[in-house]
Amino acid sequence: MSLLVNLFRFLAETGITDAGLKDLGIAIGAGIAVFTGVGSGIGQGLSAGLAAQAVSRQPEAVGAIRSTMITGQAVAETAGIYGLIIAILLIFVF
Repeated sequence: MSLLVNLFRFLAETGITDAGLKDLGIAIGAGIAVFTGVGSGIGQGLSAGLAAQAVSRQPEAVGAIRSTMITGQAVAETAGIYGLIIAILLIFVF
């Protein structure tokens, strides 16, 4: 938190305009929003790995395991897509 406070103090002392500060906030917000893709990627990797383990333990249940895994990965992917949409909105709308 103190890092951001120091950053804003530095920018205020250097004479940055309000428009420049707005652009900085948009860039930081877009970067944080895109970072949500990391979480969904980790979740999808764990899901695929555990599904592979489940198939190796119970090969006859491959259909049920696959459909459950794909449904779970689709739900996990929505977080990354929402983050991307928010980043695009921040960059091009505001």
